[in-house]
Amino acid sequence: MRLALVFLLVLPLLPMGTPSASAASPFDEYFTAKTMRVDYFHTGKVGQEIVSLDEVVSDGPWAGSRTRLVDETNLGAYLFSVVDPQTQRVMYSRGFSNIYGEWETTPEARTAYRTFHESLRFPWPKNTVQVVLRKRQPDATFREVWSTLVDPNSRFVNPADRAPAGKVTSLIDNGPPADKVDLLLIAEGYRAEEMPKFRADSAKLVAKLFATEPFKSRMKDFNVRLLEVPSAESGVHQPRTKQPRRTAVGAVYNVFDSERYVLTLDNKSFRDAASAAPYEFVEILCNEEQYGGGGIFNDQATTSVDTAFAEYVFVHEFGHHFAALADEYYTSDVAYETGIVDRPEPWEPNITALKDPATLKWRDLVDAGTPLPTPWDKEPFEKHSYAAQKERAAIRASGAPESTMNELFQKQLVWDTKHLSTMQHSGKVGAFEGAGYEAKGLYRPEADCIMFTRDEVGFCRVCKRAIERIIDMYARP
Repeated sequence: MRLALVFLLVLPLLPMGTPSASAASPFDEYFTAKTMRVDYFHTGKVGQEIVSLDEVVSDGPWAGSRTRLVDETNLGAYLFSVVDPQTQRVMYSRGFSNIYGEWETTPEARTAYRTFHESLRFPWPKNTVQVVLRKRQPDATFREVWSTLVDPNSRFVNPADRAPAGKVTSLIDNGPPADKVDLLLIAEGYRAEEMPKFRADSAKLVAKLFATEPFKSRMKDFNVRLLEVPSAESGVHQPRTKQPRRTAVGAVYNVFDSERYVLTLDNKSFRDAASAAPYEFVEILCNEEQYGGGGIFNDQATTSVDTAFAEYVFVHEFGHHFAALADEYYTSDVAYETGIVDRPEPWEPNITALKDPATLKWRDLVDAGTPLPTPWDKEPFEKHSYAAQKERAAIRASGAPESTMNELFQKQLVWDTKHLSTMQHSGKVGAFEGAGYEAKGLYRPEADCIMFTRDEVGFCRVCKRAIERIIDMYARP
């Protein structure tokens, strides 16, 4: 059967549910142990969105859960489902976010079209399936934006595996991929002779991740692998500083012209390289000194390894990628422009619009007597933070060495730690105004968290719970 586009679903999609112990495994009934990857082009501008199929290929062995097939987290800006076209039963689903969705919030999206390459990965089906892509609406419901039928036996589907792009080694091995969270670290901007540095950088950053709760207590639920993909020269592409590079998976600074935002926009190269190893989550290690990184839920995370704050960036960006945690800071320059007046409740687990304090999504963690919203010393924090932003801009404009920027960040860390830890409600769960790039109208769970500042405070209790929920989704029967 040829691949065909389907634009209308006649029946509602029915989740498969969790089988009883005596029932046949849905995974074995519907899927094989391979991974199918559906690549597509995502094109549009504000108010117009087009999705078109690129290709369907094998993406290596299936590393994901064989029991938690249907996503019940309600996370992500998008949701895709793999559906039995005969019964309309959902066989597999996952929420995710993407670069396209972030680009929609930039000024460019109001006047220009752009195309981004994206991938959906799921177990290789035994029979024809319908792949349905939905987008979250302002009222939190999902609207279908694209659907296609995929016949795994079609001549238009390529079941061949790619030759590995580089050497795969195991840093942490706690068991079969299907029973664990599988994290893959990819070398980016490392020459072949620099791979010992990549291994050392990986070990240092992973050690920090598993020294941070709740990852520390759940380390046995993870496998970590390294992919050594050599580049022709050290470093990654930096448009603003005019340091051009062409690297293995295409990581680049200044995404959306934001100074420190690092991602790969070359999704096909990235996915083709990653197919060498079993994985569910990926962090790309960029062999760079300049502070930078990025993280998108169920898509990718990146970290510059030689900044003084590399360990913080690694853990912070993994929080975005792994558990859909929102940025809680709001005084730093970002590329996004929300412009929202009547703000809906965010879907991210760690920020809220606090429409009704009685139904706050982390209300069970709030101690009796803690006011909602929760007062904090917001004005002096903003004054100090905005002054630091101006100083940072001056340092960058002067072309000063990265060590000067690190010194500024270190001074700011000391001030933030003292200020945020000595207030009346420090260390308590509440609703502290200022989050998600917004000074007003959005609230974070605690005064401080690794998603808010560079402090050594770690994840707040709400973020910890959100992380454990995702670990359970991939590493529990």
